[in-house]
Amino acid sequence: MTVAGLVLAAGAGRRFGRPKALVELDGERLVDRAVRVLGEGGVTSRYVVQGAADLTGLTGAEVVDNPDWAEGMGSSLRVGLAAMPAAVAAVLVVPVDQPGLTAVALARVLAAAEGDPQEALVVATYAGRRGHPVLLGRRHWPGVATTAVGDTGARAFLGTRTDVAEVECADVASGLDIDEPADLEAFGR
Repeated sequence: MTVAGLVLAAGAGRRFGRPKALVELDGERLVDRAVRVLGEGGVTSRYVVQGAADLTGLTGAEVVDNPDWAEGMGSSLRVGLAAMPAAVAAVLVVPVDQPGLTAVALARVLAAAEGDPQEALVVATYAGRRGHPVLLGRRHWPGVATTAVGDTGARAFLGTRTDVAEVECADVASGLDIDEPADLEAFGR
């Protein structure tokens, strides 16, 4: 049983003005950066959900198409979970628009999954506030899929659980989203 990485990269980036998966930071597309950081964090099996932008030909990850990407992040999470091979025990979910995530933060979240990875529910926190990455054990996927609607991913499901392990990551990563061009400029500084 393995842990796979899942990059949610299907959105159109309406506030940004174009799909954020294709936006470059330091000469690297955000989608490539997310795939790379997952690998550096110890995840060898990586998947990227595409929608508004065609990511065919992406290296280092399998691309999964979400024909319903316009419905929001929830549909991408559902499609990504459904695409996982049977050997995947858990997924480490990262959004494409958080370039401040680091391999160290990903490794911390992975390390916090004690026992059976199929049972894991682990969330990175930033000064006590929940963010990404999120590790979801396979046993929880049906519940996550039921509550992942619109622009809500696993948040609603995790909010009902008392068995979520929280891992502070503010000292090694940033959980800030890049929603507008000004956010990217600020991050680059």
